[in-house]
Amino acid sequence: MNDSLQLLVRHGAVVLFAAVFIEQIGVPLPALLWLFAAGALVGAGQMNLPVAIGAAAAGSLLADLIWFFLGRRYGGRVLGLLCRIAIEPDSCVRRTQDVYARFGIKGIVAAKFVPGLSTLAPPLAGSSNVGTVRFILFDGAGSVLYVGSFILVGILFSRQLEPIMAAISKLGNGALTLLVGLAAAYIGYKYFQRHRLLRELRMARITVDELYQKMSAGENPTILDLRSLTALHEDPSLIRGALHLGIDQVDSQLEGVERDRDIILYCSCPNEVSAARVALLLQRKGFLHVRPLLGGFDAWRSRNYPTELHSVGAT
Repeated sequence: MNDSLQLLVRHGAVVLFAAVFIEQIGVPLPALLWLFAAGALVGAGQMNLPVAIGAAAAGSLLADLIWFFLGRRYGGRVLGLLCRIAIEPDSCVRRTQDVYARFGIKGIVAAKFVPGLSTLAPPLAGSSNVGTVRFILFDGAGSVLYVGSFILVGILFSRQLEPIMAAISKLGNGALTLLVGLAAAYIGYKYFQRHRLLRELRMARITVDELYQKMSAGENPTILDLRSLTALHEDPSLIRGALHLGIDQVDSQLEGVERDRDIILYCSCPNEVSAARVALLLQRKGFLHVRPLLGGFDAWRSRNYPTELHSVGAT
């Protein structure tokens, strides 16, 4: 029997708990192989199914509770931290907030099956003041569905899994080198994509001081708040005079706006990427003076510049 399977036979619950916990806490070490292997052992009658699912789900739930309470205590700063250490930091906050805004607490269950979102959803729920018991119920259900699905796959293919693992084991260091090489190539490709995106979106930003001076001088730029509904719910303040729009609403709302009008965009994402994407799109449509706000709404608020509450139904 393969060494990995022997380890699972001897210490199954502990290994599954640790593997899923490490993955859900944010370390890029996939637990799927361990879940598949556990399913193979269940199919062979060498592991108890409820124990396998319970141990793996407990590891997932514990990691998520840690992030949940960190999100409750530190709010959006936790999401910002996670996204700055992620492979795709510039869109992950927005994607997570969009999923949560669309599905609410049920998004916790759906996020389990989306790489990246599974770690970001719990702190977002914590910062949104979801009740602890409610979070445990939904996250626990999502954890059971997540680990149970992959264990079931392992059960269904239990006869094929052990020969595959044995063949990998025979390859020894060659297999390990191949896996490390593939992982390194994937990470390198993602960072290349991100570098290319940031280079494409590199454009002059306007600082909050410059925007405030324009407003104080009586200029009337069009200011668009592009934050997600979830971010707006957490902090319903806007820059005074700003209009909140979903990214997909910008085109229709600016149809009658003069092409040479100053348009300022801001969001709540690292590097102002959402704002820069929309600014690039508007420039291609002929708008001459479109600029993202450097530092976004956080930078504006940190200077104590004037804000106003978002009116319900104004979006």
